[in-house]
Amino acid sequence: MTTLDPAVPEDLLRPMAPQVLGALVRRYGHFDQAEDAVQEALLAASQQWPENGVPDDPRAWLITVASRRLTDELRSASARRRREDMDALLAPAESFPAPASDDTLTLLFLCCHPSMSPPSQLALTLRAVGGLTTAEIARAFLVPEATMAQRISRAKKTIADAGGAFEMSDDERDERLRVVLHVLYLMFNEGYTSTSGPELARSDLTSEAIRLAREVRRALPDDGEASGLLALMLLTDARRPARTTSDGGLIPLAEQDRTRWNREQIAEGVALVEDALARSALGPYQLQAAIAAVHDEAATSDDTDWRQIVKLYELLERIAPNPMVTLNRAVAVGMADGPRAGLALLRSIDDDPRIREHHRLDAVRAHLLEMADEKTAAREAYRTAARRTTSLPERRYLEGRAARIAD
Repeated sequence: MTTLDPAVPEDLLRPMAPQVLGALVRRYGHFDQAEDAVQEALLAASQQWPENGVPDDPRAWLITVASRRLTDELRSASARRRREDMDALLAPAESFPAPASDDTLTLLFLCCHPSMSPPSQLALTLRAVGGLTTAEIARAFLVPEATMAQRISRAKKTIADAGGAFEMSDDERDERLRVVLHVLYLMFNEGYTSTSGPELARSDLTSEAIRLAREVRRALPDDGEASGLLALMLLTDARRPARTTSDGGLIPLAEQDRTRWNREQIAEGVALVEDALARSALGPYQLQAAIAAVHDEAATSDDTDWRQIVKLYELLERIAPNPMVTLNRAVAVGMADGPRAGLALLRSIDDDPRIREHHRLDAVRAHLLEMADEKTAAREAYRTAARRTTSLPERRYLEGRAARIAD
């Protein structure tokens, strides 16, 4: 046994949760009950490990405890069945060896069951594999938390009713790939800029999203979008060391110390996206990675090729129209052609219900108004954005921008 600092368990347990869930679902099925058993095992670990130390094989410990919880539950539920049927179904938990491989990636594809709608696939995967709370997923989808709770519950029932197999054919895996990539994209975004709470970022989520993206690309090396997504994550995460102050405050891209950016990640990301663009059909993740590469390869903020970024956003908007893409294009247009051109583009999405009350719309408007020297309007827009965000670091940053604008 190894000694464990009380602060360690969450960091240790989070990446193991989907591995344990995958092992139980592979052996027993019963997705919903398996998830409950895993949560009980994680709770037991968080209570016991700080005092008793981490087991030599923590994943095997979690699988054993979760398996016992699940078999107890299934025995109780099956009490009316014949004894021989139950004995055939339920092997002793002590004989359940930890699997040699990590089932997380397979669990990821299982959650994207074809009998569910894409939004339900995304929600369930973020919950089961990403470990996000229902509230975090609801904010990522811009829907009420109660709505998302119902969606996740229905998704679990759908998998149970469909009897989804843990194994799948190559054709089934290809069909589910797009949803899997979207899940990892949302997981990374939530980790890179948390939608709520006192911390700007959650490195546990970004690290797990990058790890899973590497696994997807390793399984499908010829898929351009799998490479594009991994490239996008690496190019974005490379800036992480420079995007916060010593006290956790937000530093915008234009003001970051670029000598602190991770050059190894940038080089890997650039190579990935260049290769994907050269030999694959164009896709949204490749385009977003190309935009990130333009930012990362600029020696200073003033060296950024904004016109190239505008063209890339125009392509992205053409193949994957979305109000957030238009919002980002407005920033690039404002930098390339002046703030009033960016503000004119923003007006095209002012009434879009998907973004109308999102804080980023007000934050971008405030930035462009400040560039246009419309101080009063910029200050009010910053304040509105600060009221609407649930991220404390973003709120402090936006309030600080408003306070710095002199009359």
